[in-house]
Amino acid sequence: MNGLFEFLFKYRPTLYQEGEFAFLSPWPPATVGLVAALLAVPAVLTYLRARGKSSAADRWALGLLRGAALLLLLFMVMQPGLVLTSVVPQRNFLAVLVDDSRSMTIEDRDGSSRADKAGRLLDPEGDLVAALDEGFALRHFRFSSRPGRVDGVGELGFRGSRTRIGDALDYARNELQGVPLSGIVVVSDGGDNSGEAVGEALLPLRAASVPVFTIGLGDEEMEADVQVSRADVPERALAGTSMIVNVLVEAAGYAGRTVPIVVEDMGTIVTTEDVTLPRDGQPLVAPVAITLDDAGARELTFRILGQPDERVLENNELHAVVRVRDRTEKILYFEGEPRWEVKYLLRAVEDDENLQVVLLQRTAENKFFRRNLDDPLELVEGFPTTRADLYRYRALVLGSVEASFFTHDQLDMIADFVNERGGTLLTLGGRRAFAEGGYRGTPLEDVLPVVLDEPTGATPTERLAHIRVTPTPAGANHPATRIDGSAERSASRWDSLPPVTTTNVVTGLKPGATELLRGTVVQGGGGADTDRVVMAFQRYGKGRSLVLAVQDTWLWQMDHTVPLEDQSHETFWRQLLRWMVADTPDPVEAAPSRESVETGEPVSIEATVLDEGFVEVNGARVTARITTPTGDVQELPMEWSVTEDGRYTVPFTAGMEGIYEVSVDAGRDTLSLGTGETAVRVAPGGEEFRDPHQRRSLMERIAEETGGRYYTVETASRLPEDLRYTGGGVTVTEERDLWDMPLLFLLLAGLLGAEWGYRRKKGLA
Repeated sequence: MNGLFEFLFKYRPTLYQEGEFAFLSPWPPATVGLVAALLAVPAVLTYLRARGKSSAADRWALGLLRGAALLLLLFMVMQPGLVLTSVVPQRNFLAVLVDDSRSMTIEDRDGSSRADKAGRLLDPEGDLVAALDEGFALRHFRFSSRPGRVDGVGELGFRGSRTRIGDALDYARNELQGVPLSGIVVVSDGGDNSGEAVGEALLPLRAASVPVFTIGLGDEEMEADVQVSRADVPERALAGTSMIVNVLVEAAGYAGRTVPIVVEDMGTIVTTEDVTLPRDGQPLVAPVAITLDDAGARELTFRILGQPDERVLENNELHAVVRVRDRTEKILYFEGEPRWEVKYLLRAVEDDENLQVVLLQRTAENKFFRRNLDDPLELVEGFPTTRADLYRYRALVLGSVEASFFTHDQLDMIADFVNERGGTLLTLGGRRAFAEGGYRGTPLEDVLPVVLDEPTGATPTERLAHIRVTPTPAGANHPATRIDGSAERSASRWDSLPPVTTTNVVTGLKPGATELLRGTVVQGGGGADTDRVVMAFQRYGKGRSLVLAVQDTWLWQMDHTVPLEDQSHETFWRQLLRWMVADTPDPVEAAPSRESVETGEPVSIEATVLDEGFVEVNGARVTARITTPTGDVQELPMEWSVTEDGRYTVPFTAGMEGIYEVSVDAGRDTLSLGTGETAVRVAPGGEEFRDPHQRRSLMERIAEETGGRYYTVETASRLPEDLRYTGGGVTVTEERDLWDMPLLFLLLAGLLGAEWGYRRKKGLA
């Protein structure tokens, strides 16, 4: 299409976009118009006097054709032209930025890599570089994780672990500040994975009228590719906890094919999950159940084996680090009355060394039964009255206890336990729970994930309903409610469990809540809704809130229909309580600024330090203890960030590949505030091979927003001429004639031919 345009209009579209139309004739327009009028008068008189066979319509048609031809001649005599601003040869600089990242090694469908294409395109002996060198002083730059100056494309190794186009544009602009810069040429596949907005780097270029010309490399679509895009691995887990990791898989060209997702823990296969690859462009989320027993920082690998005709295999796997902790987590269970649920809940987790359920059970007014204590004085006065006492627990379970038992300060404190401390609250069903327990209008009403309706006034016996419990779609793949391996076996197990009872009418969810278990009334209920919310949760502040609106889950163990070997009840409670404490923060929390880096790449270790009341501590003594993969230990003092309370940081650069374990100790004076642990994976990154096609949209956007142009390898030969007329720097004005455009002569010949043909047809020749 561009070739046809250039043939008809003499020049390429770019010149028309950049130039201004003008008449270049030295004759005044009035003089030319007078001459045209004098020439037109005889022709008009001739047609007016014509008689014989010609009709008025014939005379008008011939007059219009002749007049149009005369107007076209007048237009050509006025010498139409383009006034262009062009750069002065060898007076301006041109920056050439070449992508030096690993994605440039990907082979396209033609068998050559993007690096090979860049090498041929920017060959110093090639036509493109020769043409650019004639008009500009070239300065070459490489860019990947960091930009830098090079003498030419021959110095590139294409080993960069990231693509940062914005940083490269800023670097080139700063390096050539103070010299006349005509433009910047970016040669890349556009695979920016910096996570930063490229638009910020374009603003100063646009303000300085420096256009960016982009040359896109690589196939715009991958016709055969499988990619493990994401795995939602938690930062930490208790040893022996069953985790459900949602793995996002994207594929093209393999719709309907069944492949296994292989999960490895430090190189050892721990599980496989068969999935059916989706249609092109449709992502698949595959829930994979994983149990990790060994404590410490564990590197997980999620891999799908390479498929036939797949050209990029590096994106078939994904790595993540999870911190497995083998320690005992304390949970406070406060029950307002004696009931069987207490006995069987405690029995379900008594053999779990990682869970300590501290029981506080009211037996009479101001009398309590305590169990599983660390200290004889623990909870001796009943439910905690200070935040420090309550915040020592990582989760709180409230049984059948009325709201009026607590003081207003205690209700506020429980809400803050979730909101500020980041703990997890589980509220169980019972005759004194939820709306029936008077929690409407209290601080806990906002915390709960369900809507508390007005109490009906019915007695517990009248409200009693037998319900059959089934997992919702969200619950089918949740770690707390998948009670038997795969989702299919878990659903079958739920179907086999007997009904349980509830005296609470809970039917409404809050907008941000997720329902995990739903119940259907099979008997009783006093005519209320047949569908009930059994289990749901929501995020609230820094923590989570759950409800389990039934009163006798122990029937899942003791009902006569449940086989003796059935461990559903025990599994359910262990998994639920483990999930509740999994994300509860410690007073000292540590995390790297990036989970995975490469050798020699800096990373920041960050820590948040709180006191026993979970208030930020400034000016503490904080030390990061870093253990290398070989066992060597390095201690680094961390500095308080004066811009954020309780935040401490220290930079760190790894010198070898492997897992670096980090322990952060914090103290103030002689008091220890706690220890936080994290880990950093040091290995070659795989980001460069995610979404391995060319990101043409980004390349086009960069060019469009700065006034440049986008090119393919095939159209890059137009770049030197476009630069001449669209680049900045030192420029001159030049004029280009348009009167001799082939289109004008074709139009003139067409008009004269049409007049002659009309005459022939009408017999007027």
